Amino acid sequence: MTDATPTPLAPSASRRTRYIVAAVICALVVGGLLWFGLSRNIVYFRTASEAVNTRTATGSARFRLAGAVVPGSVRETADGVQFQVTDGTTTVPVVHKGDPPELFKEGAPVVCEGNWSKGAAFDSDRIMIKHGNEYTPPTVSITTPTPAAPGS
Repeated sequence: MTDATPTPLAPSASRRTRYIVAAVICALVVGGLLWFGLSRNIVYFRTASEAVNTRTATGSARFRLAGAVVPGSVRETADGVQFQVTDGTTTVPVVHKGDPPELFKEGAPVVCEGNWSKGAAFDSDRIMIKHGNEYTPPTVSITTPTPAAPGS
């Protein structure tokens, strides 16, 4: 008696090669999408000194400028505010379009996002304020209302 069950056939070499090539192509496509997608969303962070030293190399690319608002430099404009930021060594003029955050004030540590203008100023469209991690809510006086008299 002979065994009538067929033996499974091993996948051919050309079939295995196709799977490997397809897997490599998929990995390259996913890697390329991640690389290009993430590279557009990276915003570099620089102090005022670093920003001035790398101004030519930075060109018109967006980055974040960090420093403290120079006291006496804040001037409101029709569409925002102008001020200067310093890291203690270098001072950079900033032209911000839009309303600054509530905590924005002279001497406050800030991070401004934007790019270099054609002039000497840094054009900002976003200001982030650095603040402490301890939040104390404002004290609110709660009074209990007096109940209304029946029938009134």
